[in-house]
Formats: sequence, C-alpha cells, structure tokens
Amino acid sequence: MSAAPHDSAELDSQRLRAAGLRVTAPRLAVLAAVRAGDHLAVGDIAVSARERTGSISTQAIYDVLAALVRVGLARQIQPAGGPARFETRVDDNHHHIICRSCRVAVDVDCVLSKAPCLEPPQTAGFVIDETELIFWGVCPACQRGPLPTVASTGRF
Repeated sequence: MSAAPHDSAELDSQRLRAAGLRVTAPRLAVLAAVRAGDHLAVGDIAVSARERTGSISTQAIYDVLAALVRVGLARQIQPAGGPARFETRVDDNHHHIICRSCRVAVDVDCVLSKAPCLEPPQTAGFVIDETELIFWGVCPACQRGPLPTVASTGRF
C-alpha cells in the first residue's frame, strides 16, 4: 500500500532534514518526482516538479538534484550516449540494464552483493568504494515488435 500524498511529503521533509537540507517547495517537488519516477532524466523531473509546484526554473532543478545526490537521497547514473538519470534507490549496491533500442532502464541487483562489486587489478593508489556497472541489451517489448528508435520514443 502506498503512502498518501501528505504522508509522502512529510516523509520527504523528514529525509531532507535528516540529511541536513532545509525543506523547501522545490526540494520537495524534485524529490517526489525522482521517487515517483523510474530512472528519470532532468526534463522528465522538471515536468513532474512543475506540476507539483507550478513554477520552478531548470537551474533550480539541477541545483536540487545536485544537493540530493550530494547528501545521498538520490543517485545519478550516466549511461553512455544519453542524459543523466536519477533514482532514489540509494541504500544498496545495485546496477542497471538499459535497452539499446528504447533506452528503458531497469534495476538489477549486484551479482556479488557487496560494494565494490569489482576491483581493478591496479588502483593507482585510489581507495575503490564503488563500481558502476551498466548492462546493455534489448528489452522484451523491443524484442516483440519493430525496434523503436531513440527519436520515436523520446527517450535519450
């Protein structure tokens, strides 16, 4: 059962405060948009946030997203050849599968379960704490029909 809108806003307010951020209408709108979406790009987040607030600048959306990522309330993924996408699944070690055709992104649990999943044989002195892994393929919907192009889907 999903939380009522008021309950969700209150939970988001608590999350923002706990992360050391002030609670503002733009932050609530952007966090709600990211939470409600599925690996959304900034343009999609902007549409949803504006529906919630009535008005929010694109720069404000970028600023809020940067703050949410910085404090660990959102995660940014950057698939090759496409825009950054955002999600609120931040408390585990998971990766993504992205369709080469329609660009839909799906979460996939880490096969090794601990971070970092993989470590390079040489680290050049770095302490490795995360592995970002993206699997590429063709989703079931694209396998069934004529392959959509990026232009026809509006994604990426």
